[in-house]
Amino acid sequence: MHNLFNGIYKDKIVLLTGHTGFKGSWMAYWLTQMGAKVIGYSLEAPTSPAHIELLDLDIISVIGDIRDQEKLDATFKKYQPDIVFHLAAQPLVRLSYREPVDTFETNVMGTIKVFEASRKTSSIKAIVNITSDKAYENKEWIWGYRENDPMGGYDPYSASKGCAELVVNSYRNSFFNLSDYSLKHNILLASCRAGNVIGGGDWAQDRLMTDIMLSVSSGKEVHIRSPHATRPWQHVLEPLSGYLLIGQKLLEGKKEFAEGWNFGPENEGSITVQKVVESIKKHWDKIEYRLDEPKDKLHEANLLKLDCSKANILLNWKSVWNSDMTFEKTVIWYKEYYQNSSIGTLENLQTYINDARKKDLVWTK
Repeated sequence: MHNLFNGIYKDKIVLLTGHTGFKGSWMAYWLTQMGAKVIGYSLEAPTSPAHIELLDLDIISVIGDIRDQEKLDATFKKYQPDIVFHLAAQPLVRLSYREPVDTFETNVMGTIKVFEASRKTSSIKAIVNITSDKAYENKEWIWGYRENDPMGGYDPYSASKGCAELVVNSYRNSFFNLSDYSLKHNILLASCRAGNVIGGGDWAQDRLMTDIMLSVSSGKEVHIRSPHATRPWQHVLEPLSGYLLIGQKLLEGKKEFAEGWNFGPENEGSITVQKVVESIKKHWDKIEYRLDEPKDKLHEANLLKLDCSKANILLNWKSVWNSDMTFEKTVIWYKEYYQNSSIGTLENLQTYINDARKKDLVWTK
């Protein structure tokens, strides 16, 4: 794996915020497999079990809040990272209704404080900031949102991600201006947006796959809310390959890639929640479910998809697995965990890379 992404991550010091979360744990795993020296900065793992703890990685794990500027600064100064992947966030829509202040503080001010710590650290050459497809002003269009569409957000979570994108643009213009690159500063800043991601090891509340897997593991029927909502479903490894590819370009000093990027599935990956449940039941017949509309229904987008033409054309990035493979790999991961206490993370990653090589994707070389 050391040769992936042109071998750029071998022996690099990578500071990864949010490493104890779902996407962060997969990212930490992949980076270590490529020979990177990972410094994780995050709150304690938010769930039990937690994917990051099951992996038992050889990384430096700093437990801290991204709103703590003093601790952030000290961590950056001590470890002198080459690149920062900023994934730490309050990631749940429904929780943002209950805790709007914490959501905005974490997702907006936390991002600013990560950027401020980066400004003080001369070793850093690249920052890859991760937000969400929900950062866009969603008008329930049938076509996908492009990187130059306006930011927005109805619920506090979505709005906080839209705000974070404005922060990225401000810092890129004010402090990491491309015309001043290599003259007044040495940092390239990009921002990445992805749709709904699934995969083994996610135990966060109010997520479809988690709710289903927890229910079937305990022999209970799962209640499916918003069965007609349409989402772009993709395996967690798909956007991570995009983040890592952007990181490679920035570390190589290619400033034309210091922009916003969408990473999402092909059109066939945009599927209703009900269809997703029907598909995953094929891989674990013990799943029992009931379609339900909650009485305390909060506003969530019914239709949201991304246009990834920019990444497809300029990065030569493409999805590897279709929706059927995504659901199969995800369900089998949980099934093996609950029935055999085994972790399929390495097998998933190896299979994903092998399938990407068969497609001759640029990052596999």
